[in-house]
Amino acid sequence: MADDFKATLNLPKTAFPMKANLARREPEILERWADLNLYSRLRAQGQERPRYILHDGPPYANGNIHLGHALNKILKDIIIKSKQMSGFECPYTPGWDCHGLPIEHQVDKELKKKRLHLSQLEVRQKCREYALKYIDIQRRDFMRLGVLGDWFNPYLTMANDYAAQIIAEYGAIALAGGVYRSKKPVHWCASCHTALAEAEVEYEDHRTISIFVKFPLLDDLSGDYPVLTNYPVFLIIWTTTPWTLPANLAIAVNPQFDYAAVQVGEEIYILARDLAAGVLGTLGLKGKEVAIISAQKLEGRRCRHPWIDRQSQVILADYVTLEAGSGLVHIAPGHGQEDYESGRRYHLEAYSPVDDDGRFLPEVPEFAGLRVWDANPGIIELLQQRGALLGASEFSHSYPHCWRCKQPIIFRATEQWFISMGANNLRTRALEAINQVEWIPRWGRERIYGMVENRPDWCISRQRAWGVPIVAFHCQKCGEVVLSQAIIDRITELVRAEGADVWFRLEAAELLPPGTACPRCGGTELRKERDILDVWFDSGVSYACVLEARPGLRFPADLYLEGSDQHRGWFHSSLLTAVATRGQAPYRRVLTHGFAVDGEGKKMSKSLGNIIAPQDVIQEYGAEILRLWVSAEDYRDEVRLSDQILKQLTEAYRRLRNTARFLLGNLFDFDPPRHYVSPQQREELDRLTLCWLAKLIQRVREAYDRFEFHVVYHSLHQFCAVELSTLYLDILKDRLYISRPDSSERRSAQSTLYDLLLSLTTLMAPVLSFTAEEIWGYLPKAPRPESVLLSDFPEPPAGFPDAALVEKWELLLKIRSDVNRALEQSRRDRLIGNSLEAQVYIYATPDLFERLRTQQPELLTLTMVSHLEVKPGPGVGLESQELPGLTIFVERARGDKCQRCWFYSPTVGEDARCPELCSRCRRILALSETGGD
Repeated sequence: MADDFKATLNLPKTAFPMKANLARREPEILERWADLNLYSRLRAQGQERPRYILHDGPPYANGNIHLGHALNKILKDIIIKSKQMSGFECPYTPGWDCHGLPIEHQVDKELKKKRLHLSQLEVRQKCREYALKYIDIQRRDFMRLGVLGDWFNPYLTMANDYAAQIIAEYGAIALAGGVYRSKKPVHWCASCHTALAEAEVEYEDHRTISIFVKFPLLDDLSGDYPVLTNYPVFLIIWTTTPWTLPANLAIAVNPQFDYAAVQVGEEIYILARDLAAGVLGTLGLKGKEVAIISAQKLEGRRCRHPWIDRQSQVILADYVTLEAGSGLVHIAPGHGQEDYESGRRYHLEAYSPVDDDGRFLPEVPEFAGLRVWDANPGIIELLQQRGALLGASEFSHSYPHCWRCKQPIIFRATEQWFISMGANNLRTRALEAINQVEWIPRWGRERIYGMVENRPDWCISRQRAWGVPIVAFHCQKCGEVVLSQAIIDRITELVRAEGADVWFRLEAAELLPPGTACPRCGGTELRKERDILDVWFDSGVSYACVLEARPGLRFPADLYLEGSDQHRGWFHSSLLTAVATRGQAPYRRVLTHGFAVDGEGKKMSKSLGNIIAPQDVIQEYGAEILRLWVSAEDYRDEVRLSDQILKQLTEAYRRLRNTARFLLGNLFDFDPPRHYVSPQQREELDRLTLCWLAKLIQRVREAYDRFEFHVVYHSLHQFCAVELSTLYLDILKDRLYISRPDSSERRSAQSTLYDLLLSLTTLMAPVLSFTAEEIWGYLPKAPRPESVLLSDFPEPPAGFPDAALVEKWELLLKIRSDVNRALEQSRRDRLIGNSLEAQVYIYATPDLFERLRTQQPELLTLTMVSHLEVKPGPGVGLESQELPGLTIFVERARGDKCQRCWFYSPTVGEDARCPELCSRCRRILALSETGGD
């Protein structure tokens, strides 16, 4: 395992200094983890612990990792490590999605014309090689980010066992009546030649031509509306897809609307009454309303197609709106889901005269062979010639595009396989399951609930080569679909032994169990299905292929974590398949993160030139800065990154690192077994710092539990920058540097530094794993695990925080703030330079004086001045902002500067043998007033 790890990363062998050269240092730490066999050590450590299972959503193995990959994998790693350090057993099995259009599309681009000369099996082999190549590349990059996992035993959707289980799960749904084959409109990509699922569609702005078209009414309305007698009557439709007009079979009106008959010259136009004036104005026409017609009076009437010898029926539909157009919608049941549903209600054919390339068939002679988008101008010209065009204009709207080739798709009725949302109450049960899951953020529940509530049946078939086959056979004699448990078992067994290629290599008779015959007609001539399964089905059943199949894992998972787009992707397909086969969701919690964007919140793209590659960041700054980036922002929103943000993160990292270096530097002579002072025996300032530490531990651990990693980052950064650097450590320097090395005061300070360093190191470890591991290697020798990641999070020290102690020092810290204001004013007045050049008098009211007079030593320590006295007030000087009756007076310190402690004191120069030292330093150095040691 360790050798595999090193070989994958190609790690150099260099030294291990405590200097911030992350790009060089991090690979050395990865090598150390490999030598420790750290992942296996963690699994051995967790044998008796409760399990926490985060199930990895598989990325596509079709390119180098991008910033979104880094965000996702680092988040997962932080969670896994924090749960492990909280006392759980947290195995992490990474995976890759290996099938489907994303990979086949890339292979097609590489093969170009050679693709036409390869067999299906040869194409599949090329796809397999491509996927394996990028699995290795992505694995190396994920490991370089410091992500721990079972990297050399991942799950792959193209592996034999996985593919066999896919077929078993498909079979379970199909044999329970949940799968059917039908001709109905689906998202069709003419460039990729395949149907697409909802999750494979992206909506982008698209410019097209919108037109108003006249459909002549064949039926006579004059019996109900005499005013229409002797006039030609037309129904006015509006469409943004002129190319669908050859497939028109109906016109829909809303049963709740009134429709106006408007006389324009010698013609009558029928359109929604509320839109009539606006439409006529847009078209530059003038007309007069002559009748109001109810939608029910129009239902069942017949129109004539504008140029085809075909009738078009008027139907009712609730989805017709007044938002745009004329209030009448042209219906092509073969080119839209709502159109199809309306067609079913009115027994209309799902007519779609368009081939796989998106070209019109010969049955549309005027435009045969033309791509549908290219036919729009010709259709508009033909309508104009026939006198059916009222108006045309450019129109921009959100339109579905293929997620791979980025081309606009078409809605096209084809024979496809579907999972029914109604069969076995799948929709109802899925909605119930959603309510049993904790969604983080909470809006995730509403999002996926609405999607499941309104989604059509799931189209699971794809017309491609690279994937797992849809196991079904067709009777050559009667057309019956033949499928049984025996067939599923047979194919599953073959795929487990030989891989999914076996389906494409063997003939139907070789695949079928002996004696298989059509249950309807008894025929034995069967052909195998040619379509493959939707890749979202492959990844959607990963709970069965991974969680239920691998030792140490379990169903359901505690957590699924992916980008917010997976509400319609992996979260969605996993939910539907698990509910269909297991009766419950495959996850207890679902956590979503936003997308990585640039510093201005724009999507990263090559065209904008704003892409930041994680590999470049690692090379310049180190992976640790990327890990800090992931934790620094609230990842539930879009996560911004730019050069400026990277510089800010580097400064923040330097603060954390320098704090650790200071703590380590002052522990060089500290031996914990011999020198450690128990918390209750320490100096008060040290015990106050333990109070702060106890609160930090509690706050950070709670933030980890709530997945609020930005709180972890800000809490640690603020603690190092404020409580430590500008307060405790600054004040402590005098005691650390001036006291005798083995004095109780210095050992008290060092014991506190040791506690701080241990706690900070373990608290930061899930986020700053490399830095924490580096610190761990420099800690004073004491019994502890070999890696920081084998340790647990710290507990607050017993008895801390101490409320009474905190209350006492809160008062002193308020006074310190007032003293600092007074010192700053004295600096501006050029009375003093630094605080050691000052002596301070604090005047207080009687009550306050009684509280403070015994705390002069603490105030002297806090303020870092050479002399401080508390006196009964009133006095002259700066009045306190927080404590009425308190006044601070500053004057220049008396005496000379001690060259050892830098405090000013009248005792400097009293001993002729060491005239540069004050009496305190002479005592520390054990020099008597009369000389001698």
